[in-house]
Amino acid sequence: MKNKRLPTLFVPHGGGPCFFMEPPPGFPATLWDKLAAYLRGIDATLGQRPRAVLVISGHWECAVPTILNSEHYNLLFDYYGFPEHTYRLTYPASGSASVAARMRELLQQAGIHSEQDDERGLDHGVFVPFKLIYPQADVPIVQLSLKHNLDAAEHLAMGRALQPLRDEGVLIVGSGNSYHNLREFFSNSESAAKASAQFDAWLCAAVQAAPAERERLLSAWQQAPGAHASHPRSEHLLPLMVVAGAAGEDAGEITYHEQMFGKMFSGFQFG
Repeated sequence: MKNKRLPTLFVPHGGGPCFFMEPPPGFPATLWDKLAAYLRGIDATLGQRPRAVLVISGHWECAVPTILNSEHYNLLFDYYGFPEHTYRLTYPASGSASVAARMRELLQQAGIHSEQDDERGLDHGVFVPFKLIYPQADVPIVQLSLKHNLDAAEHLAMGRALQPLRDEGVLIVGSGNSYHNLREFFSNSESAAKASAQFDAWLCAAVQAAPAERERLLSAWQQAPGAHASHPRSEHLLPLMVVAGAAGEDAGEITYHEQMFGKMFSGFQFG
């Protein structure tokens, strides 16, 4: 049976292993509940089980786009200062050699040089949200790095090159955060809250704009109000560019929206 075209997703992945520990004293016990429910609900909204997932995480950068594929992944516990049990989490997902090869082929056809890495483990921008999205680890995962220059237009182009995967049973997911200023996240700063609200409103409007306008706006995201205060460095936003590029002519919509500590967090779907 022919695969139905899959959407592309941008999902917030929270903070460290947040879904697998109690919030610190003084924080609401329900702090991460809404985001966790959103991630757990993704599988049911798709209407089909993908044959593989392509994930772009805000926690992996290389000089050129690099594809991670392994028959058995290790996990990179690339977070610090969390409870000991969070360093014993497991996620035994496999890779997909055929999807990894197809990704390299599509990037090459678009004139984008890529590399492959068979050694690196899955970082927490992958295994933490996917323990909720596919808790049985029964969907193969292939990870794609960001390009270290963090150029928005180049990441949109990477996504455009990979768009055919959506018709081949591959779900393309960007894992980051729509707000990522760790210095201000837990602060009561009015200016930080205002900047977050301004940038989130701009970002939601950009995602929902017509495709050509969407790409124009996202390419110039640094000119948006509140942009630099919300993303002092853009690695957690750039996964959105890849999935927006892979969206093609499909419309974008807001699928998750929440305020935490006065800062706005959003998730998006295209198609």
